[in-house]
Amino acid sequence: MSRLIDRGLEQLASLLFQMGELADKAVSLSLNGYIEDTSTYEQVQGLSDTLAILRDEVESKAFELIARFQPVASDLRILRSYMKIAYDFARYGRYALDVQQIYEKLGGLKECEDWVKESVEEMSEKVVSMIRISIDSLKSHDADTARTITEIERQVDDMYFKYLDSLMEKAPATNRCTISSVLVVRYLERIADHAIYICESIVYLATGKRVALE
Repeated sequence: MSRLIDRGLEQLASLLFQMGELADKAVSLSLNGYIEDTSTYEQVQGLSDTLAILRDEVESKAFELIARFQPVASDLRILRSYMKIAYDFARYGRYALDVQQIYEKLGGLKECEDWVKESVEEMSEKVVSMIRISIDSLKSHDADTARTITEIERQVDDMYFKYLDSLMEKAPATNRCTISSVLVVRYLERIADHAIYICESIVYLATGKRVALE
């Protein structure tokens, strides 16, 4: 028998699915623009602003459900997880906007050496794949899918530190490309962390167990 709170939980899930699709679009658009030397700032800003609005909607709806229906422990676990995931989706959008702000101020990869371009492109592909794992596992409440993100996150961390080591060895002391790319790969590493946080929330949501996937 359907409960009154169930419709509210379904509405929250729908909002999160919408946020996931927008977050994926924001990050992909931002990174493609940076890599291909094309400004996507205005589009990414719009997506980031929408994600922030939807995050507030998720939080407001969750608190409304708590106040109206006095949810049981399993419902509270869902609500807590949904609020946390909404925050992380909004952070995807914020970092996507940060990447485009760097592009607007310092430019993209056009003047960079080939190894820099290859490093950023490879790391970008890994991070986008993590975003999609976090979205897919949310839609199915699949803890096993969420856990698959761990190995990719390790690869992203390795790429990040390898890139910094390479910069110290190869790059000149001051260089617009160096500054720009260092900031962008840092944002990529942070997006990867938020993908991990989302998948940890999904494992908790699906199993009731708190795990560290890093």
